[in-house]
Amino acid sequence: MQGTPLNNAMRRLVTGLVLTWALAGCAGSGAISSDPKTAAQSPERAWGPVMVAIAEAGLYEDEKSVVDLIPRRDPGLIVADYQTRTADGPLSRAALEDFVKASFDEPPENESRLSEAAGTPIDEHIKNLWPYLTRDPAATDEGRWSSLVVLPHRYVVPGGRFNEMFYWDSYFTMLGLAHSDRFDLVRDMVDNFAWLIDQYGFIPNGTRTYFLTRSQPPFFASMVELLAEHDGDEVYQRYLPQLSREYDYWMRGGDSLALGQASEHVVRLEDGTLLNRYHGSENTPRPESYAGEIALAQEASDRPAAEVYGDLRAAAESGWDFSSRWMADGSQQATIATRDFVPVDLNALLFHLEETLAYAWQLEGNRDRAEQFEQRAEIRRDAINRVFWDADRGLYTDYDWRHQRLSQVVSAAMVYPLAFEVADRPRARATASAIERELLRPGGMVTTNRHTGEQWDAPNGWAPLQWLAVDGLTRYGQTQLAETIARRWIDTNQRVYDETGKLVEKYNVENPGVGGGGEYEVVDGFGWTNGVLLDLMARYPGSVRTP
Repeated sequence: MQGTPLNNAMRRLVTGLVLTWALAGCAGSGAISSDPKTAAQSPERAWGPVMVAIAEAGLYEDEKSVVDLIPRRDPGLIVADYQTRTADGPLSRAALEDFVKASFDEPPENESRLSEAAGTPIDEHIKNLWPYLTRDPAATDEGRWSSLVVLPHRYVVPGGRFNEMFYWDSYFTMLGLAHSDRFDLVRDMVDNFAWLIDQYGFIPNGTRTYFLTRSQPPFFASMVELLAEHDGDEVYQRYLPQLSREYDYWMRGGDSLALGQASEHVVRLEDGTLLNRYHGSENTPRPESYAGEIALAQEASDRPAAEVYGDLRAAAESGWDFSSRWMADGSQQATIATRDFVPVDLNALLFHLEETLAYAWQLEGNRDRAEQFEQRAEIRRDAINRVFWDADRGLYTDYDWRHQRLSQVVSAAMVYPLAFEVADRPRARATASAIERELLRPGGMVTTNRHTGEQWDAPNGWAPLQWLAVDGLTRYGQTQLAETIARRWIDTNQRVYDETGKLVEKYNVENPGVGGGGEYEVVDGFGWTNGVLLDLMARYPGSVRTP
């Protein structure tokens, strides 16, 4: 993208960011609070006018590179300097590039390519990768002006452009760490997530200041469960305070919600049923996708820009950014309406959190609290099987609460009620048939059956969804389909590894190979692919071909 003068929308946003930045108390003050960092220190607030200028000029092909830049000095002084230089007009592209080079350091690159013998078995390759993807906070602290949140313990990053710890990615990474006998890292990462809840009241999307206003699919209970399987039930009691606070975060505002209304993450349907949605918390462009989201909001000219930005953030919170699941017309991103949908996967995760809390309170000896959460889980189980079940098609789908109708998008989210044992046997059998009919492909399970160019649609398959499908189908005795998905997915991973020496973030499962689509180039590394692959190979030995 070539540099262009700021358009009117960008000028309005720059003005707003300057105000936000000034209100945050950063302008020339030198006062940046000590760790833990806060959302007030994120780039759009700490050095917003400069961030916007860099994004609008297109200096970086990947906009995440902009907000991962590391200020060399007080961001307030950088902004003041920039405003002085631009008092008579915007900088030329060359002058802006020079200013950025003088004011910021580039973030360190991930090193995920190994020097290992040709033909190294894929499972050995994964175990060799863990040290390259592991970060020691003491060694990787980028300073108080970086967007990176400093954690107390070691953690594993996904790889590529993702050089921080992500929420739901980490559970699937932990599956592989467990199979690598690296429970030391599993413990460290669970402790990091508990620390995040203690500090912020929830687990953010990732450990960057610009992620501190939204979460991701709540897999913390699954992490605790994984660790408890190895360390014993006292793990549930140890993390009971954090499990409770996470639940409170997702349920905030539910008690006072009127019929047919929504607030933050809670929705009360017209019949009184209380369920959850993704929200994203703010109505501004995501800093890591700034210019692109401004352009998209202009494309959706019939809608308020703030509404578009809020729905984009909610989709990012879902982890499915982006997918036809969230589009009102089922295909065009300009129609994104994430907050209108009550997602089946999120509610299955919260059912599991309620069950986990019931068990933890039972271990704690508090029978009243245990029964309270058992009842909440049963109420949610009934609601999931009632609200999200499409009897005509024999599958689970999302619910459009605003228009009081089921979504017509067929997606792999239907596997969640099986993975967390919400479904009854007849619904599980019907879901298995729907998966085989609608989503099974030569390379595994496709994410949806729609081709939109978005990365969470066809032809892509993603490791966490394959694992949840295999695990859920197995729980209901659908072992043949589970094995078919697993072996096809393993073969796709192996095929790409043989050709490239890499494990990547997403795969094309219709024509098995590397996936595509979305906002950025395909990333290798890759945390959750590695974790899921090790787990599935352990379940289905003999699946890996010899190179």
